[in-house]
Amino acid sequence: MKEKFDRLSAECSKLATRRYSTSFFLGINFLDKELHKPIYAIYGFVRLTDEIVDSFHNYDKRELLNKFRKDCFEAIELGISLNPILNAFQETVNKYRIDHQLINQFLHSMEMDLDDQLYDQQKFEEYILGSAEVVGLMCLYVFTNGDKDSYEALKPGAMRLGAAFQKINFLRDIGADYLQLNRSYFPGIDLKHFSETDKRNIEQEIEQDFNEALKDIRKLPKSSRRGVYLAYQYYRELFKKIKLASACVVFSKRFRISNRSKLILIFDTLLKHQLNYL
Repeated sequence: MKEKFDRLSAECSKLATRRYSTSFFLGINFLDKELHKPIYAIYGFVRLTDEIVDSFHNYDKRELLNKFRKDCFEAIELGISLNPILNAFQETVNKYRIDHQLINQFLHSMEMDLDDQLYDQQKFEEYILGSAEVVGLMCLYVFTNGDKDSYEALKPGAMRLGAAFQKINFLRDIGADYLQLNRSYFPGIDLKHFSETDKRNIEQEIEQDFNEALKDIRKLPKSSRRGVYLAYQYYRELFKKIKLASACVVFSKRFRISNRSKLILIFDTLLKHQLNYL
């Protein structure tokens, strides 16, 4: 029976999330239980695609990505894939009727990483839309479960939260991306001379994204609000650490959140949720 393979596929997506991102793994576990499987499936798909362009340096990345794209849409059409990550993803896409254009936009942004890019503002916004904002929208399809009015109302916040997360990732990895992958995402910034002014300008953008996103996090269904808020809290804490450091330190060091800090964030989220302060 295919159900056994579907359970294996779901476990693979869960394992991929746990191995690659403790922050998202924690956040997903604070969603209501019925949301775990589809959100793991989305993250597993996103993570595997990202690995193709970021890690498989001794292989033809473009060929792998093109094959992955073809396999993805074939899986969605057929309702099955022998790739467990894609099998879990197609099930989620078909069950929640996720717009295929969001998947195309995501894959397009991943394709942009295959070439050296000089990001002007337009290309930067195009990349952020595909690599982060549409991922938030895929998750929102699951959170709103077919309620089109709720989806449209919460769409701006989901996009701003995805943008904030991605910009923090860019800022946290700014030195490694530039020195190891020859990538410079932020437009108008010469990373050979990354300055305090450059850093502050980026931080102001992130702050605006966070402030707008929080308004809609509070409007999410209870089934997803707590988990999304915990992910928001995690990235907020990471952002605070980055803000306190100099531009030179941020360029040379990758910041992390300690396990102790994660426990504090979990307790704070649970308390606010219980007291209805979210």
